[in-house]
Amino acid sequence: MRSRTPAVPRLATVAAALLGLLFPLLAFGSPAHAAPPGFRVANGRLLESNGNDFVMRGVNHAHTWYPDRVSSLAHIKAKGANTVRVVLSSGDRWTRNDAADVSNVVAQCRQNRLICVLEVHDTTGYGEQSGAVTLSRAADYWIGVQSALAGQEDYVIVNIGNEPYGNTNYSAWTADTKAAVQKLRSAGLRHTIMVDAPNWGQDWAFTMRDNAASVFAADPDANTVFSIHMYGVFDTAAEISDYLNRFVTAKLPIVVGEFGHNHSDGDPDEDTILAVTRQLGLGYLGWSWSGNGGGVEYLDMVTNFDPDQLTSWGQRIFNGANGIAATSEEAAVYSSSGGDTTPPTAPGTPTAAAVTSSSVTLNWSAATDATGVTGYDVVRVSGTSETAATTTAGTSTTVTGLAPATSYTFAVYARDAAGNRSPRSGTVAVTTASGGSAATCGVSYRVTHEWPGGFQGEIVIRNTGSSAISGWTLRWTFPDSQRVSNLWGGTPTQSGAEVSVAAASYTATIAPAGSVTLGFTATKGGTNPGPTAFTLNDSACSVA
Repeated sequence: MRSRTPAVPRLATVAAALLGLLFPLLAFGSPAHAAPPGFRVANGRLLESNGNDFVMRGVNHAHTWYPDRVSSLAHIKAKGANTVRVVLSSGDRWTRNDAADVSNVVAQCRQNRLICVLEVHDTTGYGEQSGAVTLSRAADYWIGVQSALAGQEDYVIVNIGNEPYGNTNYSAWTADTKAAVQKLRSAGLRHTIMVDAPNWGQDWAFTMRDNAASVFAADPDANTVFSIHMYGVFDTAAEISDYLNRFVTAKLPIVVGEFGHNHSDGDPDEDTILAVTRQLGLGYLGWSWSGNGGGVEYLDMVTNFDPDQLTSWGQRIFNGANGIAATSEEAAVYSSSGGDTTPPTAPGTPTAAAVTSSSVTLNWSAATDATGVTGYDVVRVSGTSETAATTTAGTSTTVTGLAPATSYTFAVYARDAAGNRSPRSGTVAVTTASGGSAATCGVSYRVTHEWPGGFQGEIVIRNTGSSAISGWTLRWTFPDSQRVSNLWGGTPTQSGAEVSVAAASYTATIAPAGSVTLGFTATKGGTNPGPTAFTLNDSACSVA
């Protein structure tokens, strides 16, 4: 997560009452059902489809907040990782990562020979964190993007929801986790499922530890992996070794899905985490590549997403004892000689037609491939950055949700049945129509508070016309990779740099000479210039 959790009760203060709980040391055999088609669990181990052990060695990447940093996957691979855990959003707390974007992430993982662990972050701290959603809601998201996951069972592990439950009502974790797993299985999802612990992922009350066997048994595919997050609660070798060994003894699969070298809730023992996971043959995924804010910038492994600027934490996890470079082995699905590894040819350069103030239709000539092209990914191009626009099976699509009088550049990739992605097509530049009528609105924008990696802003919308505005959508483009985290006064969506806000019920009407105020928090890079243009209902507004 971008900013870590509030301090949790120290393990030393709760362990005495809890260590005496009986841990169910049961080893479950697979029930009678068809074997999962890709990754699978057997005898407490995570196996690839060929039966080889797979031990995760990788890091977390904050994709949902930095969608223009998808090139980081290549950099993570170059440092030696075999796995990346990718942060996604269901749209409940941050901008939703749709099926087209998920498909692009998976394609980039495969292109860089990485196993993708995809997680929904909106569940973080449910019951304690305002705005957090249930595991059932996260399961609905996975069902909604299932088209992007189909056929990817050899390459993708689905982490239902990040750190579900804070330190309130966390005993409900067991029933809710079982229900979410079963909902996904009922929908036909056959991937290995990863489940995070409650208590902000750290399981200090041992809810996951003591109920893992029953959760595993509730999965009809017997294909669930457990994930513990090790921060301040895990600050001694004894605590780390005891927790992980209990799962190994019970033949229940466990990975360290997040950990750091330091934290505001205590000082985790990262050396022991790395040593014990190697000793036991368990996976780990460090937090995180780059982009941390909210006071935990020290968890960045590289500075400002630059792979040539490793921090001390980055040096430790990649190049230190028991680190990624020394222990990572590439997934056999990539290193084996079998399978189709030849990408399609590049599609033809797209052409634009039917350009309106909010949409454009693109057409291109088909790519070719020995085993057949299965789809095309359309992207928006801005300098060296790309943002997923849409995915289609054909050679034509209409891109919607564009801002009026705005220039866009589009390109296309082709994908084949093996998941190989083609070189990018040529690009086409499009300028949308101006649309709307003469401006009857004014907008003022200001930053009210700023901190490293983030800021709080205010937008005032004024009705400068003679009649009331009933219902509105405000659009603008950020100039420097800013990303809206939360907004009040409307419902935001963001695609790349482009932001669209639909009115809330209590701000929808703006009387003549009246105004409404929006407030928001957002992330930022090194600079924070403000937007220079706004439209309201596709009409340009004056900017104060």
